Amino acid sequence: MATPGGPRPGNAPPNHNPNALANNMQNLQINQPNQQQSSNVGGTAPRPPNTSPFGQQPPPFTGSRPGPPPPGVFARGPSPPSTPAQTTLPPNMVPARPTGPPPGSRPPPFASRPPPSGALPSSMTGTAAPPHSGAGPRPGPFSSSPLTSGPSAPPQMSSHGPVSNGPPAFAPGMTQSGPRFPPAMGGMPRPSAGPPQSTPMLSSGPSSQPLQVRPSFGSPPAGALSSIGQPAPPFSAPSQAPPFSAASQAPPFSASPQNMPPPPGSLPFSPPVPGVLQSSGSPYGMQTWPPQQQQQQVAPPPPIPGAMQKQQMFGMPPGQPPLPNQSMSLGQTGQSKIDPNQIPRLSTSSSVILHETRHDNQANPPPPATSDYIVKDTGNCSPRYIRCTINQIPCTVDLLSTSAMQLALLVQPLALPHPSEEPIQVVDFGESGPVRCSRCKSYINPFMKFIDQGRRFICNFCGFTDETPRDYHCNLGPDGRRRDADERPELCRGTVEFIASKEYMVRDPMPAVFFFLIDVSMNAIQTGATAAACSAISQVISDLPEGPRTMVGIATFDSTIHFYNLKRALQQPLMLIVPDVQDVYTPLESDVIVQLAECRQHLEILLESIPTMFQNNRIADSAFGAAVKAAFLAMKNTGGKLLVFQSVLPSTGIGSLSAREAEGRSNISAGEKEAHKLLLPVDKTLKTMAIEFAEYQVCVDLFITTQTYVDIASLSVVPKTTGGQVYYYYPFSALSDAAKLYNDLRWNVMRPQGFEAVMRVRCSQGIQVQEYSGNFCKRIPTDVDLPAIDCDKTIMVSLKHDDKLQEGTECAFQCALLYTTVYGQRRIRVSTLSLPCTNMLSNLFRSADLDTQFACILKQAANEIPSGPLAQVRDQATNACINILYSYRKFCATVSSSGQLILPEALKLLPLYTLALLKSNGLRTDGRIDDRSFWMNYVSPLPTPLVIPLVYPRMIAIHELDEKELELDDSVIPTSIPLSSEHISDDGVYLLENGQDCLIYVGTSVQQNVLQQLFGISSVEEISNQFILEQYDNPLSKKLNAIVNEIRRQRCSYLRLKLCKKGDSSGMMFFSYMVEDKTPSGLSYVEYLIHIHRQIQSKMT
Repeated sequence: MATPGGPRPGNAPPNHNPNALANNMQNLQINQPNQQQSSNVGGTAPRPPNTSPFGQQPPPFTGSRPGPPPPGVFARGPSPPSTPAQTTLPPNMVPARPTGPPPGSRPPPFASRPPPSGALPSSMTGTAAPPHSGAGPRPGPFSSSPLTSGPSAPPQMSSHGPVSNGPPAFAPGMTQSGPRFPPAMGGMPRPSAGPPQSTPMLSSGPSSQPLQVRPSFGSPPAGALSSIGQPAPPFSAPSQAPPFSAASQAPPFSASPQNMPPPPGSLPFSPPVPGVLQSSGSPYGMQTWPPQQQQQQVAPPPPIPGAMQKQQMFGMPPGQPPLPNQSMSLGQTGQSKIDPNQIPRLSTSSSVILHETRHDNQANPPPPATSDYIVKDTGNCSPRYIRCTINQIPCTVDLLSTSAMQLALLVQPLALPHPSEEPIQVVDFGESGPVRCSRCKSYINPFMKFIDQGRRFICNFCGFTDETPRDYHCNLGPDGRRRDADERPELCRGTVEFIASKEYMVRDPMPAVFFFLIDVSMNAIQTGATAAACSAISQVISDLPEGPRTMVGIATFDSTIHFYNLKRALQQPLMLIVPDVQDVYTPLESDVIVQLAECRQHLEILLESIPTMFQNNRIADSAFGAAVKAAFLAMKNTGGKLLVFQSVLPSTGIGSLSAREAEGRSNISAGEKEAHKLLLPVDKTLKTMAIEFAEYQVCVDLFITTQTYVDIASLSVVPKTTGGQVYYYYPFSALSDAAKLYNDLRWNVMRPQGFEAVMRVRCSQGIQVQEYSGNFCKRIPTDVDLPAIDCDKTIMVSLKHDDKLQEGTECAFQCALLYTTVYGQRRIRVSTLSLPCTNMLSNLFRSADLDTQFACILKQAANEIPSGPLAQVRDQATNACINILYSYRKFCATVSSSGQLILPEALKLLPLYTLALLKSNGLRTDGRIDDRSFWMNYVSPLPTPLVIPLVYPRMIAIHELDEKELELDDSVIPTSIPLSSEHISDDGVYLLENGQDCLIYVGTSVQQNVLQQLFGISSVEEISNQFILEQYDNPLSKKLNAIVNEIRRQRCSYLRLKLCKKGDSSGMMFFSYMVEDKTPSGLSYVEYLIHIHRQIQSKMT
């Protein structure tokens, strides 16, 4: 497992052979800490021959496994790839283990269905007796820690024949083709050095023993090698390189030291090696528009395209030159004189921005969230962890309300860093725990001021003066800073991680528990959802954290619940049926949640058998609420992750639901009178259960594989309250969605994450937190309880003034997250951001952060949808945009002609994004109720870099990739084009992606050779609905596959591919994303600008 925010291992989810969905392919076990393990750790005793309950024993395994084909590439047939994997694994890898019977031998079912009583020996099924559990509620411990990883080596690969980039995408054993970001340039990140010092370093006098600082953040338990590697990307991509041969390519780790990333150029995704930073579209993921706000750039920045004026320093005297802005003439009659070519548009840039968080003791405004940037933490935390909507803080509430902007933070405490950034430092203060202010409890940070020769310090949050602990004392230098400030990460870095002392623990850190709950009702079996879930789980087992702390459990459900005893002592898994779905109980926890090392074989056999065992199931009912409650009772003593695969509307037992959508349809046509109520949970049952789950540290993730309405509005309450998320596959196709299900599940368990977390944000005097919003449970107003937190979750923190701030001072914000790593360490991750205060309205507009402002408008709109008619929510979004632009026009714009629409430079794209929001799935009147519910849930924890692509997707013309672009580095994504149908020609092929879905639109008169190269067909009519992107042996096909895989890597999401053609519903769906066009229900971009201009004019008069 990778460290959250620390460097991540470079192997991505494996590929998956489309022709053999359930084939158990090899699992290379990389990416685990080096627990000294022999190949049979504490392990599974080999079963005696011929005692396997399910038919044949796998043949004995000898030697190393065959290596996978290049990631994302699958051989046509089941034949194994040719080259063997490197035979010597780096020291922290265990030899791969066979994962079940050979593909040919399908084991017979192990119990065809809960049989009538007496039909099976009593040892095989039985009603589980309720156990006596005396456990009371477990208080949420305050503790935590980042995840860690050992180095991982991609195997050598060989490629073969035509390959498919489609579903069952990644077979279990394949490592990912490359790091999620290009490997760190220049090898290994250097240990941190503090902010540049003007005075020479003097020896630090009688300073006491230095703290122990561990350079590699989040190291695995003692004895484990910590690595500065790359994160595991969420899925792999085909490598375009020729098959590697031993001559042409040395094994990735041959001569490099163990804990270094492979040298640039050695992995399929590495960037070109020369010193110039080239962006791969944006390793993090977004399109890179040129900074919307002028940046005070430090370090020699690469050139930034677009007209960018050099930004003035903060706090310039009032006589400063007028603000940069964009104005457009509009005739008084309202007739547009707007030249469509002059209106503000996104522009993409492929240069990487180098961002120093502070320079000359002043905060630097961050680069746009959607750009590609590398951060050097020089006192403020990286904008990946905390972004503020305005990068200067208004001194008074009146100034803020005049601007009409929001003051809020978007906090993503475990965000993934760029691989070229230094890892977060881990600091151990020993038994005493980290130094804190004794009044407000904020943690030591670079902005606390030491006085009286270092004997006391003044808190930058509450102003209280504390005594410096004796063993932390150090003399001050001539500049008034401690002489050791640059050696201590907590005094020179904006983000640091403390090892939590005993006072932060209410109990021992919890183990990493993963419990899988699978719907086996008739619909799930018949649509292939059960088989897809079982296949995904069996492949993901090898990606769970290694070691004795990892526990797993599994249960299935239809109208009853079936637990499985996985104890190694049993010859086969034992089914235990819980028939009462109104008042559920659970079998003995120790029987159904077992150490992974102890039950691996049983688990694989069971997962292989479940689809066959229930293949003739005729029970259509689903007891979702009861099954989740029963699984929770089994997990209650430990906490952990509950991963639920659900295919139909829950119809029986506690929390059962009815199909409300039919009533909804009549309401929608009747003018949406009450339609929004369908977006609220039907009652409090599931919410009450979810609060109890959160109290016992159980996080629920919900994978909805359905072809019908399932009332997401009610079901989603459980993931939202427990810090989980909803994955939605509608309409589910076993052919084209199995790969996405597997990759989503794999990233879910592999990504940097922590358990039993508590988060609090503190602010300087004068500002306080108004409210938090996101996926969590809140029991007390100041804290956010997170049964689980991962690198993809963001929390919005709204702020308000409770006093005036002083011009010329700084206002600080600190986010502290206490959590447990997957390896059972308690950590406190502390990120601090200090921003200047201003009394000038023009400074607020100059330092506004467009991405964060818009993210807040989007998240607030999503929160409002269930409480009123859609028209009202749309008006609120438009008014938010108008009020901000009106304030700028009235108080800051120097131009006097009222015929001009004047937009502040930093916010010039706000109207475009607001218009795109009005036309999004969430706010369109025509969508399905479940689609809108899912959209609201998706937006709630959405990271800032994914917000803009969600409403204003990226579109690329595939047919125009010329020879020059085809030869470019695979990772370069071509320039995107505006979302307007005038840019779409009938003879073109276009790709459009929004971070979730990837649509490929094929015009009606595309040249036959283009169709043949990309899709292997001769006419548009041959396109099938169940689309799987294949890779053919030609440059155009390879480039399309490379682009799709690069986008998947950037977005940390295995996009769902859909092929669209003109004239049917898929074509209409594609054109619904053309947000700049006029539609029956919405204005065009030009018309919307005119509308906003008129509204501003009427306010001015």
